[in-house]
Parts: sequence; C-alpha cells; structure tokens
Amino acid sequence: MIKIIFLSFFVVLATGCGVETSPKSENNSVRNDLALIKNAYENRISDLQVGGKGRVIKVLSDDNKGSRHQRFILKLESQQTLLIAHNIDLAPRIPDLEVNDTVEFYGEYEWTKKGGVVHWTHLDPRGNHAHGWLKHEGNKYQ
Repeated sequence: MIKIIFLSFFVVLATGCGVETSPKSENNSVRNDLALIKNAYENRISDLQVGGKGRVIKVLSDDNKGSRHQRFILKLESQQTLLIAHNIDLAPRIPDLEVNDTVEFYGEYEWTKKGGVVHWTHLDPRGNHAHGWLKHEGNKYQ
C-alpha cells in the first residue's frame, strides 16, 4: 500500500510540476531521426513526426500567404537540408536567427525534392496533432 501511494505521488509530482517529458531522449531523437528523415526523403514519405537538430544555412523571408511562417533552411549532420516552416501566428518567432546558429526541432516532415519541410513546430490549438517545437540558444518556441 505504501509503495502504491509513493508511486502515485511520484507520478503526480513528475507530470504535474512542469517536468518536460518526450517520447525519446534528445540524443536518441537526433541520431535515430536522421536515419528516419533520410529514409523518408529517399522514399518520398510524408506525414512523419521527427526530431533532430541542424545548422542554419539560410534565413528566408517570412511566408505571409495564409498563416504566417518564419522560414529557414537547416543542414543536418547527414548533410541533408530541411526547410523549417514555423507558424508565427500560433507560436513566437525565433528572434535574431542567423546563419550558423544551431536549431533543434520536433515537427512533421513532408517530402519535397529539395530535402523536405518540417512544419507543425508549435502547439496544436485544437489538440488533434502532436505538439511540435523549436529550440534555439536554450529557449523553446512552440
């Protein structure tokens, strides 16, 4: 009985006090999802939740058609490039983003002939989609 109470207390404490959990550890998501992203690109697969990190090689102008998106291109360790399309109507933009900055991401991969695009890097206000995010210089944007 005491074990159950202690375990229940621990679960409430871990989930209710701002402890951030993810389906995979940061290091594993980068390593494993590099292969997943590469496979998705090579096989033209879309609609995959992926995480990873890369170096900014180009900061693009915002896409202002429909929902506004901050756009930039990352180069992954695998040398594959990804367009990140971050919805700035639903999430804060990354301020002062520059070439050579490192950005971590978690979002939905869509195939394109140029390497792919990752979007849904924000909270889903309707709760129907996995919540995504971007991390830059220790700050999380979602």
